[in-house]
Amino acid sequence: VLWVTLSPPLADYVYFENSSSNPYLIRRIEELNKTANGNVEAKVVCFYRRRDISSTLIALADKHATLSVCYKTGPGADSGEEGELEEEMENPEMVDLPEKLKHQLRHRELFLSRQLESLPATHIRGKCSVTLLNETESLKSYLEREDFFFYSLVYDPQQKTLLADKGEIRVGNRYQADITDLLKEGEEDGRDQSRLETKVWEAHNPLIDKQIDQFLVVARSVGTFARALDCSSSVRQPSLHMSAAAASRDITLFHAMDTLHKSVYDVAKAISALVPQGGPVLCRDEMEEWSASEASLFEEALEKY
Repeated sequence: VLWVTLSPPLADYVYFENSSSNPYLIRRIEELNKTANGNVEAKVVCFYRRRDISSTLIALADKHATLSVCYKTGPGADSGEEGELEEEMENPEMVDLPEKLKHQLRHRELFLSRQLESLPATHIRGKCSVTLLNETESLKSYLEREDFFFYSLVYDPQQKTLLADKGEIRVGNRYQADITDLLKEGEEDGRDQSRLETKVWEAHNPLIDKQIDQFLVVARSVGTFARALDCSSSVRQPSLHMSAAAASRDITLFHAMDTLHKSVYDVAKAISALVPQGGPVLCRDEMEEWSASEASLFEEALEKY
């Protein structure tokens, strides 16, 4: 029986033949159903080729940014009027490709849809592969594999819209900073340091992890003692346990590490900075100013909204 031999496992991508004069349809099988007359039909998700959508949407697809792109064709879209474009960015690798490879790559691009249809399983003509476009891969890699296609946009044939598929991860030089080459031994850094970011921590400092952890314990202890001396803190945290918990919040640790960095990783100097003349340093964040009921309301709002 033909369909038993050719139909792949569920959720595979396959070619369907619907006309001898048209390219094969590309579909993803969701399930196989046997009809009352004994025939087998495949319930499939539709993928569209570039030839299946309007030229207006094709123009957008050629220069869409992988994420945050939404384009709608209005009533006058076919007459050349521009639609709505939220973001437009060209892939630099695509610009550098030879025209022949660009042409081949366009034939590998598909557009996912949410549309389902049923087709006879006997029309299956083989398997293929479809994947979400990965910005970390070279575009040429999609041409090196046979029967391999990619998509990055979702097409709605009813609304005539293209949307970026949700769930993509923002990876690539559009979202991550380019790391400069490591300086060679003895080579000077020619950059203007005043125009660069302010360093707040030196990873290659002379202290070992144990010494840093011990300093952070001292910082939390100082924070607990500072709360014992502060009248307003005694009202908010009437017990030693609550005061110690408040002193262990991130704001205390951030201040401690900042103090250690400014003290050039001299622990004795940093401890002196934590307890200057006049009393220990007390670090409090916004959350500590809230009452328990206010904090509960905030937590509830985060869960609901």
